[in-house]
Amino acid sequence: MVTSKFAAARQGLLLEHYNGKKILVTGGTGSIGHELTAQLLKSRARVVRVLSNDENGLFDMEQEFTDHRIRYLLGDVRDPERMKQAAQDIDFVFHAAALKHVPIGEYNPFELVMTNVVGTKNVIDACLHNDVRSFVLISTDKAVNPISTLGASKLLCEKLVVDAAAYKGPRRTKFTCVRFGNVLKTRGSVTEVFARQLVNGGPLTLTDAEMTRFVLDQQTAVARVLKAAKVAEGGEIFVMKMKSLRIKDLAEVFVEEFARSHRLEPSSIQIKFSGARPGEKIHEELMTDTEASNCAETGEFYILLPRTSASSTYRNLKQSTVRPYTSKDGPLMAKEEIRHLLRFLN
Repeated sequence: MVTSKFAAARQGLLLEHYNGKKILVTGGTGSIGHELTAQLLKSRARVVRVLSNDENGLFDMEQEFTDHRIRYLLGDVRDPERMKQAAQDIDFVFHAAALKHVPIGEYNPFELVMTNVVGTKNVIDACLHNDVRSFVLISTDKAVNPISTLGASKLLCEKLVVDAAAYKGPRRTKFTCVRFGNVLKTRGSVTEVFARQLVNGGPLTLTDAEMTRFVLDQQTAVARVLKAAKVAEGGEIFVMKMKSLRIKDLAEVFVEEFARSHRLEPSSIQIKFSGARPGEKIHEELMTDTEASNCAETGEFYILLPRTSASSTYRNLKQSTVRPYTSKDGPLMAKEEIRHLLRFLN
């Protein structure tokens, strides 16, 4: 109880930063966008605009949230004029709109470029046009040493945002990125896939027995995004500190925890390996060795600093000695820790 009260108080202090502000969340019907909206509504924000090209998703959110401060905007980040309208008189933009599935992206690369890259440019331009106070890009570990179209597109998104911080001139907008790995229990996440396969009696399908991934729960990830936006000075990339696990261990614990709730014996559920899919890595990276050479560190983040940064805030932070930062490097979550995480998510 003490811990939960402390966490609630800490979140309250964080959310005070958004009191009285007008906020736009692109991709607001997605998992991260939805959670951003939910947490921002706990502040005294004046307006939260939720933008999405998913009409049904907007309808569902409208039924879920009855708060009068929400505005539901149907639109696409590919449309620059719509973005300028959406960002009018806005203080904070959280840019979560993206196409995110690796295998689909390999066969539809132009669509990823249009949504992820051109869409991000359109939102950046809208922020500059409207003199928005702060812009935050939601990025991914797949942007680091990318081998997939998705990863390459998100790397370009990061470059656009960091460069915008350099060429914005006298405008006040602070441009920053927040990079993190897999968020469990989001749409299309591995736990969602496992749940669907388990309902059908298995098997659970994995690509490689040695595959590792960074993982974090959704509420923590979004709380850290909000914190990064609060402290950002512009041009940084905030890399979340995350634990990692072996996907095979996650699958085995998932079966042990949830099989009986579907009247299935855990021993009856097979786990099969299919080999890595197009564009998929065995291990993910959150930071390269080169990036780590100009990196400050806090309790929750590694902060990749802009080369021109002269901020006294960052000079006073501990300089990171981690290089590089990959999901296979020490220590992987034990099964009991994975079990606790799954119970927390449930």
